[in-house]
Amino acid sequence: MRIFYWSKKQLVKWLLVLFTAVVFGMVGHDFWRSDLVVTTTKAQPIYQGDNSAQKMALTFNVDWGEEHLPIIMDILKKYEVKSTFFITGRFAVKFPELVKQIAEQGHELGNHGYSHPHPDRISKRENQDEIKKTEEAILKASGQQTVLFAPPYGEHQPHVVEAAENVGYKTIMWTIDTIDWDKSKSPEQIYQKVIKSAQNGAIVLMHPTDRTALALETMLKTLQEQGYELTTVSDVLPK
Repeated sequence: MRIFYWSKKQLVKWLLVLFTAVVFGMVGHDFWRSDLVVTTTKAQPIYQGDNSAQKMALTFNVDWGEEHLPIIMDILKKYEVKSTFFITGRFAVKFPELVKQIAEQGHELGNHGYSHPHPDRISKRENQDEIKKTEEAILKASGQQTVLFAPPYGEHQPHVVEAAENVGYKTIMWTIDTIDWDKSKSPEQIYQKVIKSAQNGAIVLMHPTDRTALALETMLKTLQEQGYELTTVSDVLPK
């Protein structure tokens, strides 16, 4: 039997080779996927609309909260406000009548992916499938074609934005995040976050929660008194 003796220098060299092989073996599957990391798009996520007009867009990301939507829609109707509702495909399939009612009241429907995945963790092709499947579900429920995409969790790596652009969508983020999904946030905190940060072209991110419903009426009243027109995302984007 032969016994091999390695110098310290040789040992370090081979340990480095082994470490490199292990690391690339763990991440290589995703690292080398061109549809996940290699992009050519010049499109960028949109955080704010045209700041030359005194308009703000109120948006609602909807994957749950169906019990609060009728109240929210009633308040919007009372103040003659149109908003943008970013709907997941699975929500549209489960609650088609609600989605239809939102559209019938003149609100804009946007695309929030089908199953609310982490967009950054899935491929470009998978993101496109999520968007197209949702588009079909919303169109079937409401008759309205979606052209705006709000990525779940706000994840927007370049391959996500390119996936949306390639299927005809603009990627929409936000100017003001109310963080209203956090149950520790009170209606007053949600209200104050929007009022203190109000500005021309702002896109406000909300969700259908009981706290948002409680904050909404006073929020609309105050913003309108300050001279803001409250409208859809498409209406605040530069023409």
